Amino acid sequence: MSTEQWESNEEIQYFRDYLRIPSVHPNPNYAPCLEFLRQQAEQLQLPLAVHYPFDSDNPVVVLTWQGLRPELPALLLNSHMDVVPVFADNWTHPPFGADIDAEGRIFARGTQDMKCVGMQYLAAIRALKRKGIRLKRTIHISFVADEEMGGRRGMRPFVETEAFRALNIGFGLDEGLASPTAEFPVFYAERSVWRMTFKISGTAGHGSLLLPNTAGEKLHYILDKMMQLRRQQVARLENNPELTIGDVTTINLTRIGGGVQSNVVPPRLTAGFDVRLALDVVHDKFYAQLEKWMEQAGGGIDLEFDQKHPYVPATAIDDSNPFWLAFKSATDELSLKIRPQIFTGGTDSRYLRKSGIPALGFSPMNNTPVLLHDHDEWIGADTYLKGIQIYEKIISNLANVD
Repeated sequence: MSTEQWESNEEIQYFRDYLRIPSVHPNPNYAPCLEFLRQQAEQLQLPLAVHYPFDSDNPVVVLTWQGLRPELPALLLNSHMDVVPVFADNWTHPPFGADIDAEGRIFARGTQDMKCVGMQYLAAIRALKRKGIRLKRTIHISFVADEEMGGRRGMRPFVETEAFRALNIGFGLDEGLASPTAEFPVFYAERSVWRMTFKISGTAGHGSLLLPNTAGEKLHYILDKMMQLRRQQVARLENNPELTIGDVTTINLTRIGGGVQSNVVPPRLTAGFDVRLALDVVHDKFYAQLEKWMEQAGGGIDLEFDQKHPYVPATAIDDSNPFWLAFKSATDELSLKIRPQIFTGGTDSRYLRKSGIPALGFSPMNNTPVLLHDHDEWIGADTYLKGIQIYEKIISNLANVD
């Protein structure tokens, strides 16, 4: 297609309109998103509901397409409205301009993460409705707030509400990642995020002495143990080409604090870690190991958590899950090469799985560099349009599961 054809395409026009809404952290304004989605719902002739599970600044928008058998558990197509901050000086195009270049690349924050997916859902449903197709199961299309901050003001409280339970969700689709190869990653699980801070107390005094039991000695011990565990996970990943980063536990030192001046031994030091526990880690045993290391370091160490997510079982990707079979059948019919994986980061699908709802993460963006949260984030216009066709088939299969 030419630039003129891309720019005149109805679905690309809707997508670019959505991208131009700067629903950006740290203070996203969702009001323009709500107005845009109300217009979409009116055009699609679908009812729209707005829920506020946390506060009036953080809405959850749900459009509903009722199925022929509304008594069956429904399909949820989830996306988030918020996007991460931009540093405009590092972009070659305005980050909320949705420019299209001669190669058909659409530049804007949210092109990959994940305004593309939300609009592809609506475009696929628009195409199905225009063809006169009706599906067995009801479909709810949700647009949530605050995913980029962990969903604390969006999906996490929403799944606890009566309004969510009334949706009667049987299966969910959520975001995936772009793929620089021909493969499409499909995510069926997520690791548990533990963000922790060791608060280490010890003997304080003059820097000219060799005091016993100092905070620095204890910090050294903790760092050594955590880095040793990190090296083990690096080796595990390097020695098995079948593994991806989501299959191992990641440990990264993210913060060190403390000290007053260079000749004073401080009474307290802190060390913060971002840890993502692999699915094969038993949480109680891992925590017990941390406690043992703190005792072996000399005691006087407190462990505080910014986040401590529980173990959440993976979504089954075998014959026991009819939704997986329907998804796989759709991708097979489309001759798509998919690769099931455990997600490296965190998405709102973890809250669905925690609630007992099977969910998959999928974004139809292959042969595309991974640019979420990066400067000059973009998606190809043809890739975007092909993704709509892919969702048509996937959504049809999922919503017709008996």
